[in-house]
Amino acid sequence: MAEDREGRTLFGEVRRMAQTSGAVGGIAARMAGARYLGIKTDKANHANDLKALLGGLKGPLMKVAQFLSTVPNALPPEYQQELAALQANAPPMGWNFVRRRMASELGPDWQSRFRSFGQEAAAAASLGQVHRATLPDGQLVACKLQYPDMSSVVEADLRQLKLAMGLFARMDDAIQHDDVYLELSDRLREELDYEREAAQMRLYNRMLEGESDVDVPMPVEGYCSKRLLTMSWLDGRPILERLAEGPSLEERNAYARALFHAWYTPFYRFGVIHGDPHLGNYQVRQASGDAPAGINLLDFGTIRVFPPQFLTGVITLYEAMRDGDKDKAEQAYRDWGFTNLTREKMEVLDLWARFLHEPLLDDRVRPIQTGGDPDFGRKVAAEVHAGLKRTGGVRPPREFVLVDRSAVGLGSAFMRLGAELNWHRMFNELIAGYKQEDLANRQATALKEAGVPPTV
Repeated sequence: MAEDREGRTLFGEVRRMAQTSGAVGGIAARMAGARYLGIKTDKANHANDLKALLGGLKGPLMKVAQFLSTVPNALPPEYQQELAALQANAPPMGWNFVRRRMASELGPDWQSRFRSFGQEAAAAASLGQVHRATLPDGQLVACKLQYPDMSSVVEADLRQLKLAMGLFARMDDAIQHDDVYLELSDRLREELDYEREAAQMRLYNRMLEGESDVDVPMPVEGYCSKRLLTMSWLDGRPILERLAEGPSLEERNAYARALFHAWYTPFYRFGVIHGDPHLGNYQVRQASGDAPAGINLLDFGTIRVFPPQFLTGVITLYEAMRDGDKDKAEQAYRDWGFTNLTREKMEVLDLWARFLHEPLLDDRVRPIQTGGDPDFGRKVAAEVHAGLKRTGGVRPPREFVLVDRSAVGLGSAFMRLGAELNWHRMFNELIAGYKQEDLANRQATALKEAGVPPTV
């Protein structure tokens, strides 16, 4: 296995800071001009500039754009369209980079270890790009290569994120982001380690082995390193591409059900969550022969393992919303790690909790959101934000950030699918007979078998 010789460099961080400071600052100035000074801007051109900038820079800044594109009506339509395209079409690195990267990871004779290797990237994303290849035994594989100097890129982007969050905190203290920043920093740094991602991929194969409608690639032993991840190739299609063809409600429901299994089975059975639920991280598989319609789950760099007690708090909050029990809700928030809570603050937090749990409490077939208002979620978030600001603000526990992000991202995906399911029944089947001790045992066994390193 290759040594990791490509660590952080001061020059790399300075270069990245120079790139992003001017670019992000320029965009911020244009948006501020439109908001505060009434300066008209061409949204379509601005959105295209934003896509070009983020796609060219890659790294964490692009991951922010990917997340925003999963939330319907979070941005003007011009921005949604451009950022959705960004997920699948970030500019790839050329063949010279590929040859150097593969030689540094597998040795100068790396090409002899493949029957064929595609020179053009099959997919390009924020931290790396994927090439289709064939092993000597004929197995089709995907080789994900990390872009050069990404450790420096991540550190420079984290510096900018910290500065931006600090500036925002001085203007708005409704949510104190210190622990949120620490959580994002740790997860992004872990995402640079492809050996860790290979172990997390093995973990997901273990946790989802009983779900026939979800496929997960497997890493190929002897073909992986810190910056190269070789895995089995899965055939599938982008979800937006299939939706554009007008699939039936039955087919869309099958994809939504598979997506529910892919994210919530690991969470409620093993205390593990996939923290990057944007649309580029799963593909759809149409029914064929005996194989049901389902999804391919991809990209296992941002995985969070939770203490079993955290899951107990999640289920306790659901029961509190179901039963209208304020004391039980308070216990749930404390189990999660919220501190200095007053009744007034909890009433504000309950607004968001009721919004997230409402489909799970309604025992009938229905869309994930009713009422026909695509801006309803944003309106609830604005009401919660104003309430927290009025009551003195809260400090979210660091574990909370990926749970909240995943819930919003998944809800957005279910809305795009237009799915109509009994979410209440699926959820209650999943948590039936929940015992914290059983989850702890399942979690410890699965992590050990997959070889996943400890989470910070």
